[in-house]
Amino acid sequence: MKKTKSVIGEEGIYDARVLGSPRMLVLGFQHMFAMFGATVLVPALTGLSVSSTLLFAGLGTLLFHLISKGKVPAFLGSSFAFLAGYWAIAPNGEAELLPYACFGVACAGLLYVILSALFRAFGPQKVMRFFPPIVTGPVIIAIGLTLSSSAITNSGSCWWLAVIAIAVVIVANIWGKGMAKIIPILLGVIISYTVAAVIGSIWGQPVDIDGTTYLCAFGNENFKIFSQAALDNLDSAAWLGLPFRWNDTVFGLFGGKVDTGLLVTAVITIVPLSLATMVEHIGDICAISSTCNRNYIEDPGLHRTLLGDGLATVLASLFGAPANTTYGENTGVLALSKVYDPRVIRIAAALAVIFSFCPKFAALIILMPTATIGGVSLVLYGMISAVGVRNVVENKVDFTKSRNVIIAALILVLSIGISYGPGAIAFNIGEATISLSGLAVAALVGIILNAVLPGKDYVFGKDILGDTSVSFKV
Repeated sequence: MKKTKSVIGEEGIYDARVLGSPRMLVLGFQHMFAMFGATVLVPALTGLSVSSTLLFAGLGTLLFHLISKGKVPAFLGSSFAFLAGYWAIAPNGEAELLPYACFGVACAGLLYVILSALFRAFGPQKVMRFFPPIVTGPVIIAIGLTLSSSAITNSGSCWWLAVIAIAVVIVANIWGKGMAKIIPILLGVIISYTVAAVIGSIWGQPVDIDGTTYLCAFGNENFKIFSQAALDNLDSAAWLGLPFRWNDTVFGLFGGKVDTGLLVTAVITIVPLSLATMVEHIGDICAISSTCNRNYIEDPGLHRTLLGDGLATVLASLFGAPANTTYGENTGVLALSKVYDPRVIRIAAALAVIFSFCPKFAALIILMPTATIGGVSLVLYGMISAVGVRNVVENKVDFTKSRNVIIAALILVLSIGISYGPGAIAFNIGEATISLSGLAVAALVGIILNAVLPGKDYVFGKDILGDTSVSFKV
């Protein structure tokens, strides 16, 4: 055991059983907390159930691991890519309209199954040659940079809380010993949250900000700690309860009078969005490959991971939960902890399922200070960009070549410029409005330029590092 402790956090751990069951459980909690901030934000924005979101994030992750032969350490949480689809069908989160949107998302998930079959039939080589390190490296750098905006915004609600979370993560990861070294995110969340609770109970005062009441330290609106509505929700929440109501599911929709026209509109509006999310999936799996130094593109294969992600999305949507997607936050945790065992992710998924039956716990998570989420996210998003830099360096991308400079430059400028400018490029196809984020536009431009510009210097299947460093996210 002493020898095991000495290597914690110093080199990759692919079998967490050497750490013992208690440590694996704690690592599972860390992954669960890492995904909470973004996962619960989707139901908060759309009106879907937080508890059902947790339930089907956990079940979807377990289904994904079953289909991918338990080899890929990926956690599936709520996808932001379909937000525009939910808002188009249920703009104000109307409970009677959300099942129609969920039906459209479920149909979109079926496209994953089709693409999975194509990968199975033709193999990844013919597809992945379009994603060399010169394309994927700069885009993964841009992932963290574009996500950083939300981390800064959340941190800005109370910077000293965010700084506490960041400081704990840094201290634990750099100077921590044993277990503390591989659970820096969990420690950052717990300590920052605890400090907020103590200060809020002693010096917190209610302050009205833009029509919403917050508990602020010393009555200063720059030190927002908790939302009063979230506090009231925590107080009234039950300890045990079902994660979803039958009437909120797609099945409940067909129990009464169905608006066929709205069903068709939902499908036409939402299904095209899956083209972007499937590209996202490929990039996320490759980012995990790079982080873990394993080629998951070939084993277990993209056909399996796509199938798992698609079926998880179908399952979640049918029961009124958001679409699922592989989570960058958890990839950041993998990079930080260096524990790559998929068993830990499955523990996190099981915990999410268990806690989905506790409305009090869901309310406790919703209560978490946005500054705490911002602080840990700031580190995680930075880790994602750092992985992109590492990929470019390790694969020795030749920036003396003009083609490589042009590809990287356009990817970075488009992804960041569009994200912080218009936010998305929208166009109409029939009745459907398709929105492409800055990262989606940048990825497409990078892929096209790499395909048409002369001087390619990468061959999939021969450059081993390159095969595990393919990554982009939309």
